[in-house]
Amino acid sequence: MQHAALLSESVGPIKGTEQTPRVLVVGYNGANNTGAEALLLSDIEDLRAVLGPNAHFTIPTLNEANLRRYLQEGPTLDIVPLSPIFLGPVWKLVRAHDLVMLVEGSSYMDTWSSALLWYFLWATHCAYAMGKPCLAYAVDTGSMSSFNQRLTRREASKTDLIITRSQAAARRLRSLGVTAPIESTADNAFNFRPNPHDADWVQRVWPERAGVVGLAVVNVYLFPVVLRLFGPKEYCYRWPYYYAHSRKRIQAAQALAEGYAQLADHVISKYGKSVALIGMEQLDEPLARQILSHMKHQEHAKVFSAREYNASQMTVLLRSLELLITSRYHAAVLSLAAHVPQIAVGHDLRLETLYRELGLWEQFFHKPATPHLTEDLERNIQQLLTNPAAQQEALRRGCEEHRTQAKRNRELLRRFVQAHGWAKREVLA
Repeated sequence: MQHAALLSESVGPIKGTEQTPRVLVVGYNGANNTGAEALLLSDIEDLRAVLGPNAHFTIPTLNEANLRRYLQEGPTLDIVPLSPIFLGPVWKLVRAHDLVMLVEGSSYMDTWSSALLWYFLWATHCAYAMGKPCLAYAVDTGSMSSFNQRLTRREASKTDLIITRSQAAARRLRSLGVTAPIESTADNAFNFRPNPHDADWVQRVWPERAGVVGLAVVNVYLFPVVLRLFGPKEYCYRWPYYYAHSRKRIQAAQALAEGYAQLADHVISKYGKSVALIGMEQLDEPLARQILSHMKHQEHAKVFSAREYNASQMTVLLRSLELLITSRYHAAVLSLAAHVPQIAVGHDLRLETLYRELGLWEQFFHKPATPHLTEDLERNIQQLLTNPAAQQEALRRGCEEHRTQAKRNRELLRRFVQAHGWAKREVLA
């Protein structure tokens, strides 16, 4: 195990050779989040393809046990537990590596937590201060407070290259005044490939299902996660970070669960379908189970949580659906290869941007507070279950376009590392 040495006070700069650069992979690692897992595995595959088998990667994480569910350490890969108070540990990690890569899609936004944004910006700041190359790899940007906008403008401008996963994200960064070089591609999860051994996984775990409609839900009333010294234990993400909570938020989440339960029962009773309640991140699971508890037809529904199932299995599930209703961006992304008809109830710019790119925004994208939301969703459900071809061409074209753009990520990575003298010709061939 090398992570103790990496974080020791005595560690100085570790210079990789032309063949073996040391890469610090900074992301939302170990959170039992299907999208983050699919991204990390795809990013590592790109790094191996470009840098060769001897390149060394370090993956910092707040939850080492969760990360080890799907990623194994070896001679060229270290998993390093990270303190929630990350300033000092990140400084030491950056100092011990040759290249810093930001791989979390939600890098430049404070929708979930300002602390997550500060983590990525601090890694960028450290790399710049030490003269280490820093690459933001297929990332996104969203809403931010005015303070965080100024901080992002200053620190993100120090990045050597930012690759955004949409042109809209690039425009948002430029509008903030970020001056770093920016390229636009698509989310690297479009390159994620499930394990072939999981092809019949849904049949094995849920043989009694009928045609399945998926609900990928998120409790938006828990966010943003905030920094506090004290708070109720049940709202502690990991000290000192706590979910937002109040009586009003709790009541709103209860109403959300009841509304989704009504919608799920409607799908079961009117169309004879089964319902998969999908938690793309572990923290979505309580809401999914709350929905199930309010349903009249619980025997026709099943909860699938990222706490229990890996990204390969969850992707197979998503691609087996007859219809997806999603509040999670990566549920839409990972289902797209199977052209699964879908409807979004979106609370942030990522999902909205994707639906605009797919040409689905006007008819099939809904805000959570939209008047008559349940009636609008029921209307969309009827349309797509009776006529899935209504979206077929848009989904096919969108999938093809996004996959083509996502393949550019690896090529841009090649150019970047080649410019810094690490990629060998025979590796690039």
